[in-house]
Amino acid sequence: MTIGDQQDLFQRIKALLPRWFADSTPVLDALLGGFAGVKAFLYGLIGYARQQTRIKTATGGWLDITAADFFGAALQRQPGQSDTSLRARIMANLLRERATRAALTRVLTDLTGRAPVIFEPQRPLDTGSYGGPMAGYGVAGGYGSVRLPYQAFVTVLRPAGAGVSNVAGYAVSTGGYGQASQAELASLDMIEGAVTDADIYAAIDSVKPAGTIIWTRISN
Repeated sequence: MTIGDQQDLFQRIKALLPRWFADSTPVLDALLGGFAGVKAFLYGLIGYARQQTRIKTATGGWLDITAADFFGAALQRQPGQSDTSLRARIMANLLRERATRAALTRVLTDLTGRAPVIFEPQRPLDTGSYGGPMAGYGVAGGYGSVRLPYQAFVTVLRPAGAGVSNVAGYAVSTGGYGQASQAELASLDMIEGAVTDADIYAAIDSVKPAGTIIWTRISN
Protein backbone atom coordinates (compact mmCIF):
# COMPACT_ATOMS: atom_id res chain seq x y z
CA MET A 1 0.00 0.00 0.00
CA THR A 2 1.31 3.44 -0.91
CA ILE A 3 -0.03 6.92 -0.32
CA GLY A 4 -2.80 7.71 -2.78
CA ASP A 5 -3.50 4.19 -4.02
CA GLN A 6 -6.94 2.58 -3.79
CA GLN A 7 -6.28 0.67 -0.56
CA ASP A 8 -4.88 3.75 1.18
CA LEU A 9 -7.84 5.90 0.23
CA PHE A 10 -10.28 3.12 1.13
CA GLN A 11 -8.91 3.01 4.65
CA ARG A 12 -8.97 6.80 4.94
CA ILE A 13 -12.65 6.92 3.90
CA LYS A 14 -13.69 4.06 6.18
CA ALA A 15 -11.87 5.63 9.13
CA LEU A 16 -14.17 8.67 8.87
CA LEU A 17 -17.40 6.65 9.20
CA PRO A 18 -19.24 6.35 12.54
CA ARG A 19 -18.53 3.13 14.50
CA TRP A 20 -22.03 1.66 14.10
CA PHE A 21 -21.09 -0.96 11.46
CA ALA A 22 -20.27 -4.59 12.19
CA ASP A 23 -16.70 -5.95 12.00
CA SER A 24 -17.41 -7.63 8.65
CA THR A 25 -18.96 -5.26 6.10
CA PRO A 26 -18.47 -6.73 2.59
CA VAL A 27 -21.24 -4.67 0.99
CA LEU A 28 -20.01 -1.43 2.57
CA ASP A 29 -16.42 -2.26 1.65
CA ALA A 30 -17.40 -2.83 -1.96
CA LEU A 31 -19.20 0.53 -2.08
CA LEU A 32 -16.32 2.39 -0.43
CA GLY A 33 -13.85 0.57 -2.69
CA GLY A 34 -15.57 2.10 -5.72
CA PHE A 35 -15.26 5.60 -4.26
CA ALA A 36 -11.62 4.92 -3.37
CA GLY A 37 -10.87 3.71 -6.90
CA VAL A 38 -12.14 6.96 -8.39
CA LYS A 39 -10.19 9.04 -5.87
CA ALA A 40 -7.02 7.01 -6.56
CA PHE A 41 -7.39 7.71 -10.27
CA LEU A 42 -7.81 11.44 -9.62
CA TYR A 43 -4.86 11.46 -7.21
CA GLY A 44 -2.67 9.83 -9.85
CA LEU A 45 -3.94 12.25 -12.50
CA ILE A 46 -2.99 15.23 -10.34
CA GLY A 47 0.52 13.80 -9.86
CA TYR A 48 0.83 13.16 -13.59
CA ALA A 49 -0.32 16.70 -14.43
CA ARG A 50 2.20 18.13 -11.96
CA GLN A 51 5.02 16.20 -13.67
CA GLN A 52 4.15 17.60 -17.09
CA THR A 53 4.69 21.19 -15.90
CA ARG A 54 8.48 20.70 -15.64
CA ILE A 55 10.95 19.73 -18.37
CA LYS A 56 12.83 17.36 -16.08
CA THR A 57 9.73 15.28 -15.35
CA ALA A 58 7.55 15.71 -18.46
CA THR A 59 6.92 12.57 -20.51
CA GLY A 60 5.52 11.44 -23.84
CA GLY A 61 3.59 13.94 -25.91
CA TRP A 62 3.91 16.61 -23.24
CA LEU A 63 7.69 16.56 -23.67
CA ASP A 64 7.18 16.99 -27.42
CA ILE A 65 4.94 19.98 -26.71
CA THR A 66 7.67 21.44 -24.48
CA ALA A 67 10.20 21.10 -27.30
CA ALA A 68 7.77 22.78 -29.72
CA ASP A 69 7.11 25.64 -27.27
CA PHE A 70 10.81 26.50 -27.04
CA PHE A 71 12.16 25.56 -30.47
CA GLY A 72 9.22 25.22 -32.85
CA ALA A 73 10.04 22.70 -35.58
CA ALA A 74 13.81 23.07 -35.07
CA LEU A 75 13.99 20.35 -32.41
CA GLN A 76 11.75 17.32 -32.75
CA ARG A 77 11.81 13.78 -31.41
CA GLN A 78 13.75 11.42 -33.67
CA PRO A 79 12.12 8.08 -34.63
CA GLY A 80 12.38 5.75 -31.65
CA GLN A 81 13.98 8.41 -29.43
CA SER A 82 13.31 7.97 -25.71
CA ASP A 83 12.02 10.65 -23.35
CA THR A 84 15.38 10.71 -21.56
CA SER A 85 17.26 11.35 -24.80
CA LEU A 86 14.84 14.04 -25.99
CA ARG A 87 14.92 15.72 -22.58
CA ALA A 88 18.73 15.87 -22.71
CA ARG A 89 18.57 17.52 -26.17
CA ILE A 90 16.05 20.08 -24.92
CA MET A 91 18.16 20.99 -21.89
CA ALA A 92 21.36 21.18 -23.93
CA ASN A 93 19.81 23.52 -26.51
CA LEU A 94 17.89 25.59 -23.99
CA LEU A 95 21.09 26.69 -22.24
CA ARG A 96 23.42 26.39 -25.22
CA GLU A 97 26.20 28.91 -25.77
CA ARG A 98 25.79 30.79 -29.05
CA ALA A 99 27.58 33.22 -31.36
CA THR A 100 31.07 31.93 -30.53
CA ARG A 101 33.57 29.55 -32.09
CA ALA A 102 33.23 27.27 -29.05
CA ALA A 103 29.45 27.19 -29.54
CA LEU A 104 29.89 26.10 -33.15
CA THR A 105 32.30 23.35 -32.14
CA ARG A 106 30.03 22.14 -29.36
CA VAL A 107 26.79 22.01 -31.37
CA LEU A 108 28.40 20.06 -34.22
CA THR A 109 30.16 17.69 -31.84
CA ASP A 110 26.90 17.04 -29.99
CA LEU A 111 25.10 16.42 -33.28
CA THR A 112 27.64 14.20 -35.05
CA GLY A 113 29.81 12.88 -32.24
CA ARG A 114 32.87 14.21 -34.13
CA ALA A 115 34.58 17.58 -33.64
CA PRO A 116 34.59 19.85 -36.72
CA VAL A 117 37.66 21.50 -38.22
CA ILE A 118 37.28 25.30 -38.14
CA PHE A 119 39.52 27.73 -40.01
CA GLU A 120 39.14 31.50 -39.75
CA PRO A 121 41.29 33.29 -42.35
CA GLN A 122 41.65 36.39 -40.14
CA ARG A 123 42.60 34.47 -37.01
CA PRO A 124 46.37 34.21 -36.42
CA LEU A 125 45.90 31.14 -34.23
CA ASP A 126 44.50 29.36 -37.31
CA THR A 127 46.70 30.81 -40.02
CA GLY A 128 49.95 31.04 -38.10
CA SER A 129 52.24 34.04 -38.46
CA TYR A 130 55.52 34.68 -40.22
CA GLY A 131 58.31 33.54 -37.94
CA GLY A 132 55.78 32.36 -35.36
CA PRO A 133 55.57 28.89 -33.78
CA MET A 134 52.14 27.92 -35.11
CA ALA A 135 52.85 27.58 -38.82
CA GLY A 136 54.66 24.93 -40.84
CA TYR A 137 54.23 24.19 -44.53
CA GLY A 138 52.12 21.05 -44.82
CA VAL A 139 51.99 20.71 -41.04
CA ALA A 140 50.03 23.56 -39.45
CA GLY A 141 48.47 26.89 -40.28
CA GLY A 142 46.96 28.05 -43.55
CA TYR A 143 46.72 30.98 -45.90
CA GLY A 144 45.01 33.87 -44.20
CA SER A 145 43.29 36.81 -45.84
CA VAL A 146 42.07 40.17 -44.61
CA ARG A 147 39.62 40.17 -47.51
CA LEU A 148 37.42 37.58 -45.81
CA PRO A 149 36.11 39.36 -42.72
CA TYR A 150 33.58 37.64 -40.48
CA GLN A 151 33.94 34.38 -42.38
CA ALA A 152 35.06 30.87 -41.48
CA PHE A 153 35.60 27.58 -43.26
CA VAL A 154 34.23 24.56 -41.44
CA THR A 155 34.71 20.90 -42.25
CA VAL A 156 31.99 18.81 -40.62
CA LEU A 157 32.42 15.05 -40.31
CA ARG A 158 29.28 12.97 -40.61
CA PRO A 159 28.61 10.58 -37.71
CA ALA A 160 29.76 7.00 -38.09
CA GLY A 161 26.15 5.86 -37.55
CA ALA A 162 24.83 2.53 -36.37
CA GLY A 163 23.91 1.22 -39.81
CA VAL A 164 20.93 -1.09 -40.25
CA SER A 165 20.36 -3.52 -37.40
CA ASN A 166 20.95 -7.23 -38.11
CA VAL A 167 21.75 -6.66 -41.79
CA ALA A 168 25.16 -7.79 -43.01
CA GLY A 169 27.26 -5.76 -45.41
CA TYR A 170 27.35 -6.39 -49.15
CA ALA A 171 29.20 -9.64 -50.00
CA VAL A 172 29.74 -10.43 -46.30
CA SER A 173 29.77 -14.19 -45.75
CA THR A 174 27.80 -13.99 -42.47
CA GLY A 175 24.68 -12.78 -44.25
CA GLY A 176 21.82 -15.28 -44.23
CA TYR A 177 18.35 -14.43 -45.51
CA GLY A 178 15.86 -14.12 -42.66
CA GLN A 179 18.47 -14.72 -39.93
CA ALA A 180 20.61 -12.50 -37.70
CA SER A 181 23.13 -10.66 -39.87
CA GLN A 182 20.76 -11.45 -42.67
CA ALA A 183 21.07 -10.44 -46.28
CA GLU A 184 18.41 -7.88 -47.13
CA LEU A 185 17.73 -5.05 -49.53
CA ALA A 186 18.20 -1.92 -47.41
CA SER A 187 17.53 1.76 -47.96
CA LEU A 188 18.82 4.98 -46.41
CA ASP A 189 15.57 5.28 -44.46
CA MET A 190 16.53 2.17 -42.47
CA ILE A 191 19.79 3.64 -41.12
CA GLU A 192 19.62 4.18 -37.36
CA GLY A 193 20.86 7.38 -35.79
CA ALA A 194 21.23 9.10 -39.18
CA VAL A 195 22.06 12.81 -39.24
CA THR A 196 21.13 14.54 -42.47
CA ASP A 197 23.08 17.35 -44.12
CA ALA A 198 20.06 19.56 -43.45
CA ASP A 199 20.43 18.83 -39.72
CA ILE A 200 24.05 19.95 -39.89
CA TYR A 201 23.26 23.19 -41.71
CA ALA A 202 20.44 23.91 -39.26
CA ALA A 203 22.74 23.33 -36.29
CA ILE A 204 25.30 25.78 -37.69
CA ASP A 205 22.64 28.37 -38.40
CA SER A 206 21.29 28.07 -34.86
CA VAL A 207 24.54 29.22 -33.21
CA LYS A 208 26.46 31.31 -35.75
CA PRO A 209 26.62 35.08 -35.15
CA ALA A 210 24.39 37.26 -37.33
CA GLY A 211 26.18 38.80 -40.28
CA THR A 212 28.78 36.05 -40.59
CA ILE A 213 29.36 33.50 -43.35
CA ILE A 214 30.21 29.91 -42.48
CA TRP A 215 31.52 28.09 -45.56
CA THR A 216 30.74 24.44 -44.85
CA ARG A 217 32.17 21.24 -46.25
CA ILE A 218 30.53 17.99 -45.11
CA SER A 219 32.68 14.89 -45.28
CA ASN A 220 32.59 11.26 -44.20
